[in-house]
Amino acid sequence: MRRSVTTCTAVLMSAGVMVSSAAYACTRFVYHGANDEVITARSMDWKTDVGTNIWMFPRGMSRSGEAGPNSIQWTSKYGSVIASGYDISTTDGMNEAGLVANVLWLVESSYPKYDGKMPGLSIAAWAQYVLDNFATVDEAVDALAKEPYTIVTDNVPGDNKLATLHLSLSDAGGDSAIIEYIDGKQVIHHSRDYQVMTNSPTYEKQLALNEYWKEIGGTVMLPGTNRASDRFARAAFYVNAIPKSEDPVEAIASAFSVIRNVSVPFGISTPDQPNISSTRWRTVADQKRKLYFFESVLTPNIFWVDLTKLNFSEETGKVMKLDLGPNQTHIYAGVANGQFKETEPFKFLGL
Repeated sequence: MRRSVTTCTAVLMSAGVMVSSAAYACTRFVYHGANDEVITARSMDWKTDVGTNIWMFPRGMSRSGEAGPNSIQWTSKYGSVIASGYDISTTDGMNEAGLVANVLWLVESSYPKYDGKMPGLSIAAWAQYVLDNFATVDEAVDALAKEPYTIVTDNVPGDNKLATLHLSLSDAGGDSAIIEYIDGKQVIHHSRDYQVMTNSPTYEKQLALNEYWKEIGGTVMLPGTNRASDRFARAAFYVNAIPKSEDPVEAIASAFSVIRNVSVPFGISTPDQPNISSTRWRTVADQKRKLYFFESVLTPNIFWVDLTKLNFSEETGKVMKLDLGPNQTHIYAGVANGQFKETEPFKFLGL
C-alpha cells in the first residue's frame, strides 16, 4: 500500500499529463458539510448509453467473483442500492451503512495477470464486493490491503477495449480512499482529504497537479476544459468553497451544482479527443440521511431512494429493480421507493 504525492514540477513535465489519454470521463467528489453531513456526488460520462438501471440488493445474497473455477465467494452483509452498467456490473452505489463506492475510468490501469491460483474477482463486481462486505472505508482498506482476490477484467460491452477502472470509496464519517492498479500492483490512497477523483493521470500525479492550481487560487483562475485534470481542479475548489449550510436540502443543492459544473455538455463529440464524452447521468448520495439521488440528463426531474425505508432483510428482503429505460428516459420524481419491481438479480460479467 502506498500513499504519496510527487512534486508538481515533476508532474507538469510528464508527457502522460500533457496528453489526456482517458477514453471516457467521470468525476466524483465528497462534500463535508455542517452537522456531520457527508455527501458523495459523481457524474457518468460515456460515449453511448450504458444501460443503467437502479437496483436494490438485500443482505444475505450469495455472490461469486465470476472469474472461473477459483472465483472468490461471499455472502452480502449489507443491503445496497446501486446504479448498474448494462445490467452486468455495479458502477455506483451506497449500502445501508452509508458506504459509497464508485468506479471511474483510468486508462493507466494495469491489473495482475490472472492465473487462477488466487481467488478471482470480475472487475464488474468490484464495487459490489465492497458494498456487500464493509461499513466503513477503514474496514474496506484493511481488507483490500491484504489482497484477498485478483481483479479480472474483460472488454467493455460493444467495444474492443478492456475495462480499465479505479475505485473510490467514502463513508458516512467522511473518510475516503482511492484504489488503483498501476503496473500490476494495487495502490491505495487513504485519507479524508482525498475528496476528488476523476480519470487520468494516476491519482498520485493528479494530486500533484492540483497543488499547482491551489497555489493560484480558485478565485483567481480555474481551468475550464473537459479534461480530467481540469475537472479535478474545479471540483476540488468548489467542493470546499460552497457554503456549509445546516439545511440538508441546501447541501444537496450545492452538491448538485458542483457535479453539474464538472459535467460534459450532452452531445459533445471531439473526433481527435475521444476522452471527451457526454455526461449521461449524475448521482448524489446523502450518507447521513441515507438518500440516493439520481439525475438523468435526458429527463426533467430528480428522483431519490430512501434506504432507511427499504426492506434489506436477509429473510424477507427481495431483489428489486427500478427500470430507467433506454438512455435513462423513464421519468420519476421525488421518492421512488414505491416504483421498484421485484426482479431476478443480474449476473456480473465475468469469465
